[in-house]
Amino acid sequence: MQPDPLNVIIRKLNTQRQETWRYEGRILSQEPDSILVEAFFNRPDLPFHGIVLRENDRYLERYYSNRWYNIFEIHDRDDDQLKGWYCNVTTPAEIVPGYISYVDLALDLLVFPDGGYLVLDQDEFDALNLDAHTRRHACQALDTLLFIAQSGWLGDAIDEHN
Repeated sequence: MQPDPLNVIIRKLNTQRQETWRYEGRILSQEPDSILVEAFFNRPDLPFHGIVLRENDRYLERYYSNRWYNIFEIHDRDDDQLKGWYCNVTTPAEIVPGYISYVDLALDLLVFPDGGYLVLDQDEFDALNLDAHTRRHACQALDTLLFIAQSGWLGDAIDEHN
């Protein structure tokens, strides 16, 4: 039996390219430089900055092969209500058949449905041993994500090619 070409393994890597988290998703759409995946949170319930990330919450995840971030839209497992967006500053995603991999650069942006937001893990980012090129791209990515969030366009980023 052939594997389903719409199923994909998502791999989060640290800066030494070691896998730190792996889970399955399903491709909803794909463009030359991005891919939209549906995945379900695979960890026990976790209180997180005023929301609760619950096991089996539905995530719509947009990965880019030409941008230094990804965007996750989080929906409640029971009623599909929007909980917010979680944006990761990363290296551009490596998208190959069956796999999506990215190197996490620690900086994150959590955006609430009301437009409020938190920049997370600045101290972890500052402590990373990154070259100037990578650090510059990461800071530019955070600035871009802040602009998108403040403009109210995160939902559009998820739906950009649907």
